[in-house]
Amino acid sequence: MKQVAYYKGCLASLSAKELDTSTRALAPKIGYELVELQSVTCCGAGDIHEAEPDYYLHLNARILAYAAASGCDTLMTVCNVCTLNLRQANYQLLGDAALRERVNDNLERVGVPRYETDVECVHFLWLVAGESFSVLRDVAHKGLRGLKIAPFYGCQILRPSKLMGFEDPDKPDSLERIITACGGEPIDYPAKIKCCGFPIIQAREDTALGELIQPIEQAKEAGADAIVTPCPLCHLSLDAWQSKLKKQTGKDFQMPILHLSQLIGVAAGLSDSELRFKRHVVSMQPVLEKLSL
Repeated sequence: MKQVAYYKGCLASLSAKELDTSTRALAPKIGYELVELQSVTCCGAGDIHEAEPDYYLHLNARILAYAAASGCDTLMTVCNVCTLNLRQANYQLLGDAALRERVNDNLERVGVPRYETDVECVHFLWLVAGESFSVLRDVAHKGLRGLKIAPFYGCQILRPSKLMGFEDPDKPDSLERIITACGGEPIDYPAKIKCCGFPIIQAREDTALGELIQPIEQAKEAGADAIVTPCPLCHLSLDAWQSKLKKQTGKDFQMPILHLSQLIGVAAGLSDSELRFKRHVVSMQPVLEKLSL
């Protein structure tokens, strides 16, 4: 087992607990022991970053410091936004010695370990599609039986590409490779790399829903049985806001939305209590019925 520091962020702790339970259950099957970080806060998402950039930097430096103190050289997240914020903060801290010293001094004053050892922040998707991919077919022993799955990357796990760096932001293929390895059929469609609309839903709901309808409608038209996403914020938008789309457009898509760990977890035979599909807004029953045939 490889030990990795596990930062689950806000949603996997609260409204998307099914992401946490399925990730915890799946991790040892693909070779990871999760060392959960206890004394950490939200990464600040995009809101604090824009309003209080120095506060945002300290929040993320604090998370990185606790990850380093865990003794792990890898910090794993399950959220696109967390990955971007932590990698961006780390880039700033590594590139500016004076800034890093000032932040460390402030952390030390409140009892947080100094961030001296560099930690590599990676997304769960990158580990599965990278160093653990060779064991995936064996882990996914139950398979997806040809289920048609539309991958939805979202925007913040791909861009800016120089900072994220895992794959081509215009032609990613990690989710497609994982779907195929698990026995499913990946569905291609243009909107899989677009924004889900989450960042602007409170300020401009109509614009946000205009973004959201594209991946759901395109995936439906392409014959997808479900959509899978590596981001809990995208999952929240795609799953919970289909009711908003129905109210606005009259279209009732009823498109099931899977977290990445749930998709692999189904193929790996995780239990109902680990997958926790009943927490979803859109029913997963059509998918489960197809898998049972």
